[in-house]
Amino acid sequence: MKSIVGEKLFWLVTAVLLTNASAAAQQPTKLPRIGFLAGTLPTVVVARVAAFRQGLRELGYVEEKNIIVDYRYAEGKADRERELAAELARLKVDAIVTTGPTVTRTAKKATVTIPIVMAQDPDPIASGFVASLARPGRNITGLSNLSPELSGKRLELLQEIVPKFLRVAVIGSSNEPSNAQILKEMELAAGALKVTIQYLDVLSSQDIETSFRAAAKERVDGVVMLGSTVFNSYRKQIVELAVKNRLPATYTRSEYVEDGGLMTYGPSINDLFRRAATYVDKILKGAKPADLPVEQPTKFELLINLKAAKQIGLTIPPNVLARADRVIR
Repeated sequence: MKSIVGEKLFWLVTAVLLTNASAAAQQPTKLPRIGFLAGTLPTVVVARVAAFRQGLRELGYVEEKNIIVDYRYAEGKADRERELAAELARLKVDAIVTTGPTVTRTAKKATVTIPIVMAQDPDPIASGFVASLARPGRNITGLSNLSPELSGKRLELLQEIVPKFLRVAVIGSSNEPSNAQILKEMELAAGALKVTIQYLDVLSSQDIETSFRAAAKERVDGVVMLGSTVFNSYRKQIVELAVKNRLPATYTRSEYVEDGGLMTYGPSINDLFRRAATYVDKILKGAKPADLPVEQPTKFELLINLKAAKQIGLTIPPNVLARADRVIR
């Protein structure tokens, strides 16, 4: 009798254990969740998003299967940007990927604990995001696009393609903290090239057309556009103003050239966004942002738009065209 009771008890316990094991096996695994915060319209960063997604795929991540990415676009509105950053912080995402310095600053104010991955920043130290490139020291890490060091090269390229290149307008925004250092680097390069710089400060979108009118009035020989979230949202207007005023201009992003701008030289921003996925991967595997060094670009691009050159009556020398990674005809 005891053996029968014992046997029944054995099978009852076994059944309970198997039921619990089955239920545990059926419990959905919590997927890692990433926030992707952009300050612009979705259409402005289509290529950046595609590059980031490519980076995730290369590391074995498939959205909605083993990772969730919450994309947020502020559409150029500062208040909206702050709201979206706060929303991602409330969601307690595992990391926030930011598309530029202004957005990184907004995310930094929203959280001091959630890891933040900069897909690009001209000068993370000057921006106050990291203590050093080797040891970031806080909850922010990512990639630098080295814009200050490239300023001289952009001036040299303009001098190569523009006859009698003596005066240049540098159009930027003092709202971008890193632009101060970029301007210093450009002034040093201009001194070596014997070129005079006229700096035109753009604080809002209303100042863009005014700046181009001022540049044309001063009869500058070319324009260097610095990076700005405001500029990115008005790319087509900017390249049209350059053509209208017959001003050779160089830009910080390839999209300007694709939209009709003359030239850009710098790191491949799409490549930086692809590499941002590696930081996400490391963080999800337990690495701390404070210990992940900020990496620098490894891929650079020279893009030239011959249609834009023709519109302003400029002939690009063959030796410059030969160095271009891509020529739009």
